[in-house]
Amino acid sequence: MKNGWCGEKVTTSVTPLSPDLTRAVLARLGVASSPPTLDLLDALIAAYTRSVPWESAFRIAKRARTPDTADCPRWPDEFWGDALARGGGGTCFESNYAFFGLLRALGYEGYLTINDMGESIGCHAAIVVWVDGQRWLVDAGLPVYVALRIDPSKATRRSSPFHTYTVRPDGQGRYQIERTLHPKRNCYTLIDTPVPDAAYRAATTADYGAEGFFLDRVIVCKVVDGRAWRFNSAERPLHLESFWEGERVDHALSGDVAQAVAEHFGMDVATVRAALAVSSIGLN
Repeated sequence: MKNGWCGEKVTTSVTPLSPDLTRAVLARLGVASSPPTLDLLDALIAAYTRSVPWESAFRIAKRARTPDTADCPRWPDEFWGDALARGGGGTCFESNYAFFGLLRALGYEGYLTINDMGESIGCHAAIVVWVDGQRWLVDAGLPVYVALRIDPSKATRRSSPFHTYTVRPDGQGRYQIERTLHPKRNCYTLIDTPVPDAAYRAATTADYGAEGFFLDRVIVCKVVDGRAWRFNSAERPLHLESFWEGERVDHALSGDVAQAVAEHFGMDVATVRAALAVSSIGLN
């Protein structure tokens, strides 16, 4: 495949969700099916960030009970099953793969990418889709709260309720993804090269290995009641964080932390408790 920056229309051969699972996911998100448009894409992203958390608890729990790393990845059927039944989510590789399966089922064409965050090479996944002949960056795995237009000739900007984003060209097939209202303005470097399904799945599996990310701590992020909320078991004293208009407010936690976190984010308490118990940065 050629680099996406050149404008050639390519699609990663990810299996779309089944019709039954697509209907169940759309019902959970509260979004009606329609032809693939930018409005539908934005509605799906907004609903996803309010319904499915960015979180590490389910992958920590899966890693702990699974002897073989090759069996660890939570592919779309399992990912969405966890989301529908137990309030689960995931980190970038699994989240974007599952979200792309939904987009493919709804008729979107596009491809998966693997990108860099500073000195961390190949650590972050994202999606590029085609809408009306233009490419749009979609990232359920950071998350980025709105679809962002990719233009190799100039910087583009788009606002969401939480940040204004900039997609800034930075050489052939490279873009800096930037945001306002965050102490770290640079999100990541988009490497606009379509990644084949097999290579993406291999990277997802490798992320459960010894060098995998977010297997040592429980982190949960989700929009709750219109505000972005976050929990990180590595930060002391233990607390929830809420964010609005660039301001952060900490909310102290005490007592049964697993129960409090699970209830706040709508997650299965047994999974949160198990993840906290086995992660090296848990409650101790």
